[in-house]
Amino acid sequence: MTFLISTLGRCSTRPATLHQINRLCKANYSVAATGQEVLVERLTGEQKGITVLGLNRPEAKNAFSRGLVQTFSNILNEIKRDNGSRVVVLRSLTPGIFCAGADLKERKGMTEEEVKEFVTGLRQLLISIEQLPMPVIAALDGAALGGGLEMALACDIRTAANTTKMGLVETKLAIIPGAGGTQRLPRILSPSLAKELIFTARVFNGEEAKEMGIVNHVVPQNETKDAAYRKALTLAEEILPNGPVGVRMAKLAIDKGMQVDLSTGYSIEEVCYAQVIPTKDRLEGLKAFAEKRKPVYKGE
Repeated sequence: MTFLISTLGRCSTRPATLHQINRLCKANYSVAATGQEVLVERLTGEQKGITVLGLNRPEAKNAFSRGLVQTFSNILNEIKRDNGSRVVVLRSLTPGIFCAGADLKERKGMTEEEVKEFVTGLRQLLISIEQLPMPVIAALDGAALGGGLEMALACDIRTAANTTKMGLVETKLAIIPGAGGTQRLPRILSPSLAKELIFTARVFNGEEAKEMGIVNHVVPQNETKDAAYRKALTLAEEILPNGPVGVRMAKLAIDKGMQVDLSTGYSIEEVCYAQVIPTKDRLEGLKAFAEKRKPVYKGE
């Protein structure tokens, strides 16, 4: 029996052990149960610990439908309890598009009450991405518009191909960003620049996004249209060797600290630091330093 294994986005088949089969079946259980709108891939070998979430609704440019929101929410509920996932990479499996935002064709048939309910669900989905305990990297290899950019803003780090188009374009439709965009963008940029981008519904490319500070890295797009994804994997590989509990506590301290005054932020940092003191990983780090070797962290 063989299983399809993917590395750096390239698929190949090779014999799978019973342990691999069980692990892969478990990893993809949520996908099989709820549809194929989001595919879960746990990388192996030196990339073990990286979990890739691939948006897979090409016929609608990965637009958010009620089904996609539900599928994604179910997967995130599993991922947040998975200690084996040290870094999450969010990408699109559709060349040229990351996410086109809300599914406007579906929305046309909704009542006002259903629209409110959908937007509330989408907002909560992006909050769930934001609150995942491990780092989340968004790889933008195609257009990220409206809710698609809002989803990227909910991630910790963003990489983009230079050709990628992005923007919060909701005011063109006489609405506003409703899944957190009006709150996250001013915190990433200045309030005045965020207002300019939202009021004008401006669309900009990866290079411009890097200049403004919306994305961490911009890279030239390649022939396979996955340059941002490859850059995201490189960043994830840099994070992997570090203590997973420490990385999670650092994320928590930063995220919570940004929401309060500086004095309260210091207290949050103190609480988070206290969580790492009794861990086996901290002792392993000290021991490895004394023995002049690389530490082997287990997230304990």
